[in-house]
Amino acid sequence: MGSTMRRTSPDCASEISGRSGRLIAEMNDASRGKHIDLRFQPLLLSSVPPKLCDEPRSVVGNLMALKFRGVDFLKFDSLLTEDELMVRATARQFVEDNLVPIIEDCNRKGRFPAELIAPMAELGFFGPTLHDYGCAGMSNVEYGLVMQELERGDSGLRSFVSVQSSLVMYPIHTFGSEEQKQRWLPAMAKGEKLGCFGLTEPDAGSNPGAMRTRAVPDGDDYVLSGEKMWITSGSIADVAVVWAKSEEHGGKIRGFLVESGRPGFVAKDVHGKWSLRASVTSSLSLQEVRIPKTNLLPKSSGLKSALMCLSQARFGIAWGVIGAAMACYDTALQYAQFRKQFRDQPIASHQLVQEKLVWMITEISKAQLLALQVGRLKDQDKAQHFHISMAKRNNAWMALECARLARDILGANGIADEYPVFRHLANLESVKTYEGTHDVHTLILGAAITGIDAF
Repeated sequence: MGSTMRRTSPDCASEISGRSGRLIAEMNDASRGKHIDLRFQPLLLSSVPPKLCDEPRSVVGNLMALKFRGVDFLKFDSLLTEDELMVRATARQFVEDNLVPIIEDCNRKGRFPAELIAPMAELGFFGPTLHDYGCAGMSNVEYGLVMQELERGDSGLRSFVSVQSSLVMYPIHTFGSEEQKQRWLPAMAKGEKLGCFGLTEPDAGSNPGAMRTRAVPDGDDYVLSGEKMWITSGSIADVAVVWAKSEEHGGKIRGFLVESGRPGFVAKDVHGKWSLRASVTSSLSLQEVRIPKTNLLPKSSGLKSALMCLSQARFGIAWGVIGAAMACYDTALQYAQFRKQFRDQPIASHQLVQEKLVWMITEISKAQLLALQVGRLKDQDKAQHFHISMAKRNNAWMALECARLARDILGANGIADEYPVFRHLANLESVKTYEGTHDVHTLILGAAITGIDAF
């Protein structure tokens, strides 16, 4: 396909669902795997590549209707260092070049884009805040900005990186032996080995202390039995960090490394999801899985250790959802500026539409400042778990509301996957729930400010 431009035919303009705007495309021969860069300018739709009109709607739908322009109402970037801006720019370009062109197709097919694992590893996205074992040694704010950009692309890919980094590499680094660190961390940083985190069970979600998974000592081994549910990356993982009540330690919850190839370990994917469709979600069944005692994470001690891992992941979520909210807001703003109704005026001129856009940008700006402050505290080793709970609770709620308002502004187009809004909305329904529901974080904050545990 060449880069020659020509005026759109009426049929092709209809095929792109009446998008009023100008798509300036730089498209090379698709058979040679060249990048397709689409930049939006809010003018009349005048031209698209000639081949585009001849492609079926499924192909047209993969080309995002609007190009992300960035969101910075309060001059937030002035609060970031040069290194932080560089890290964000790198992640943003990665998302634009590699994820945006394929994500709608992945979402339709329920396919995890495994081809992005190696390039993300090359950029240091796995275990990025760790300072050894081949990891990037980023600050927590830099890590948060990476999560923001990944989730602006899709919550599923950010979830994958969060699990690999915060829920697998972090506990191995924090609670593991030197042998365990040397075995797993360098390979995981390179994306050569993948992990999952086995805490949630069918009957133990918001109350993980009620888990039924048990580890029974038998000579030089432990024998693990139990079920885990809603496990990101479960069926593609090489190792699972499994939390179980250990009989040898008085029933205390401990962490264990369970290689996926061990007899009795079965991972099955959850199908029929309407959310996080570009992410692998699995159940884990452990039927008398035998592991050596050296697979115990020796420094893990009680449920607190598992919750420390969740705090790391919740921090990434608090940043990530800002990206999803930004994508929805920017899409809604651009759409409202060119969509015309009543007296041939853009709907952005209507008071009710402006009120929605104002709410969105205000809440996004507040969420940015909240995430940044928690990140600064974390880099100073001053962040408490309830600080992170506030950020996760507020920002996930904010992002979901932004997605709903953006869908409303787009009208019928809001449910079409030419625009990312409904995909983000569906994903955020899950993100608001996992790693602690809105209500659970409310009670964490309530206990922090009153000194009374209401669980």
